[in-house]
Amino acid sequence: MKTLLIYPEFPPTFWSYEKILELVNRKVLLPPLGLITVAAILPQSWEFKLVDRNITSVSEADWDWAELVILSGMIVQKSDFIAQIQEAKRRGKLVAVGGPYPTSVPHEIETAGADFLILDEGEITLPMFVEAIERGETSGVFRTPEKPSVTLTPIPRYDLLELDAYDSMSVQFSRGCPFQCEFCDIIVLYGRKPRTKTPEQLLKELDYLYELGWRRGVFMVDDNFIGNKRNVKLLLKALKIWQAEHQYPFRFNTEASVDLADDAELMDLMVECNFDAVFLGIETPDTSSLELTKKYQNNRSPLLEAVDKIIRAGLRPMAGFILGFDGEKPGAGSRIIDFVEQAAIPAALFSMLQALPNTALWTRLEKEGRLINPKKFDINQTTLINFIPTRPVEEIAEEYIETFWQLYDPERYLERTYRCFLKLGAPKCHPPGKIPSFIDLKALATVIWRQGFKRKTRWKFWQYLFSIIKHNPAVWDHYLTLCAHNEHFLEYRQIVKTEIEQQLAEYKAQKAQLQTQVPA
Repeated sequence: MKTLLIYPEFPPTFWSYEKILELVNRKVLLPPLGLITVAAILPQSWEFKLVDRNITSVSEADWDWAELVILSGMIVQKSDFIAQIQEAKRRGKLVAVGGPYPTSVPHEIETAGADFLILDEGEITLPMFVEAIERGETSGVFRTPEKPSVTLTPIPRYDLLELDAYDSMSVQFSRGCPFQCEFCDIIVLYGRKPRTKTPEQLLKELDYLYELGWRRGVFMVDDNFIGNKRNVKLLLKALKIWQAEHQYPFRFNTEASVDLADDAELMDLMVECNFDAVFLGIETPDTSSLELTKKYQNNRSPLLEAVDKIIRAGLRPMAGFILGFDGEKPGAGSRIIDFVEQAAIPAALFSMLQALPNTALWTRLEKEGRLINPKKFDINQTTLINFIPTRPVEEIAEEYIETFWQLYDPERYLERTYRCFLKLGAPKCHPPGKIPSFIDLKALATVIWRQGFKRKTRWKFWQYLFSIIKHNPAVWDHYLTLCAHNEHFLEYRQIVKTEIEQQLAEYKAQKAQLQTQVPA
């Protein structure tokens, strides 16, 4: 079976980093781990081609070659996902789809014309699909309430990737999260019992990446890497040895709950394995909103203290924040800015709250009749809130624009990045030095030109850089990389402002029209 795997295009997002990737001659931050795992689960007698639409288009030769087209992706990829289904069907191809988007919103995919819906987790539903294909069936829906053991998951087909196009590789150690945040769809898709691979299993995946010549960053894509602390410590103890034996070829980052700060041993192990950054779901400094959305773990200890512990342990924090919780008081955006500044968090992912399909939040709002266009999904940092909040939409949107604009003011960003790196714990492992490539040198020169000469923040750039070299020299290169991110945020905050203002104007116009239609 000649199988064409298509990964749909992303719109510009907080994580796109186009300006940064251009500097190092790469096109995309991360590869489609789901699709290359699908390729590993399907019969290895099948032939596979992978087209990541974020890198290149599907060629006529690809379409002509394919007997079966498989797509996977997330809700944010919806537009291109549906377009590729329709293009494949126009060409008379069998189309199978799976992943978070089809699993969450199967009716949209059926309407688009997909033949096979391979939903939930592929370790169980892909074999069901293969049996149907072998019986000669040309359509079907495959679902299961069962959560498979990820110890059965084969090594992803990393060989299908155009490795040089990606800035980092992706690996997965666990699925699921033990918490119950009302707005989160991870526990809907993967359950609340974290399932982990064995340390030996994950190390084999790293062996394969190493054999393929990969020597850069690796993102542990787990939605909560420390969901099963016992098992993750077993992994880290084995990984620490593997990294030392291979002379630290990879640097890691991941996502974790903020209670990471309560476990010094765990943080030390991560740093010893060459983890240098962690994404934290902080959401809001307002304790009442955290309580309402059932993010109880963030109220167990002071958040500022937790972030400080993580930084001093040697892990740079990235953090997610949300505006629009029920009962939220005006000025929530300003309180988030104050928190981000006090905590010295360089990159803060900031979004308006969105009700995701099948979450506890979705169910509650549906019962209350508060969902807006419940069959329409287009969720991003540039999307207006998709339900009726407890304070005016206009107020939330205007506060959101202002907060995003202030968070990524170039001077503020540079200043808090400096304060973060000034106290960032030094690395506990020391990879051997390598001769920088021409691309690395070119990127360095571009960053220094833009940040050190072109921007109005140039004096602070030099002042802070020399201070880091003097007071915390072990992290100067990591710090300079974060300075470069300023280029992306300068552009992206304008995208957010323009798109939200446009949607807000449309919302106000629709609201005014409805009010004129209401009889006196």
